[in-house]
Amino acid sequence: MEHKAQIRTARITGFWYLMLAISGVFGFMVFNSQVYIADDYQQTLNNLVEHTGIARWRLLFECIIIASQAMAAIYFYKLFAPLNKPLALGIGIWGTVNAMIIMISAVAIQSSIDFALSGQLADTEKLSLIALCMSFMSNAWSLGGIFFGLWLLPMGYVVIKTKSMSVWLGRVLVLGGFSYLVQTALSVMGVEGAILNIIPIPATIGELWMIGYLFLYGIRPQQETI
Repeated sequence: MEHKAQIRTARITGFWYLMLAISGVFGFMVFNSQVYIADDYQQTLNNLVEHTGIARWRLLFECIIIASQAMAAIYFYKLFAPLNKPLALGIGIWGTVNAMIIMISAVAIQSSIDFALSGQLADTEKLSLIALCMSFMSNAWSLGGIFFGLWLLPMGYVVIKTKSMSVWLGRVLVLGGFSYLVQTALSVMGVEGAILNIIPIPATIGELWMIGYLFLYGIRPQQETI
């Protein structure tokens, strides 16, 4: 692959990664808290009925997350395959599995809207079903941390091995991958609190750094195939 073509692939990869980040911010930080209230299923039901439009925006951004994650996985594979095919395949596989895990959350969001608006269900039934949907949503994202971590590990390692980007970027990505795995393990063990939000900070830094690097620099010229 000529370097100009690699740069073009890197920019496309950066676009999909940026779309993933933006849709995540809007989905979670803007719309999610306006509809889904943890441990308050009655208020959530009220929100789904009274603010259905907001709930559908939440669903739309979840769908964008899924699509952009899948496309980013494809283009990361295309970008790194000429340098290290096994690691590139790992990025592509775990990124695709990521999208499939998030699909569970999207199905739960759509189902919660359908249940809330159903004329065939009593309110008590709606509350139970919405509680179940919210459990699927939160657990899909929580346990999905396994694959968020596995997706970053080969991404960081291929950068370190090939020196196709900043080696420190690769190291931060590897650290970020492990941080997601630790966060998931603690969550499974019942740990709660702010610590769960602090642990994946290296992952956030690494992912934002990767997006910026893909847009600003793309990828260094290929020196050898590993």
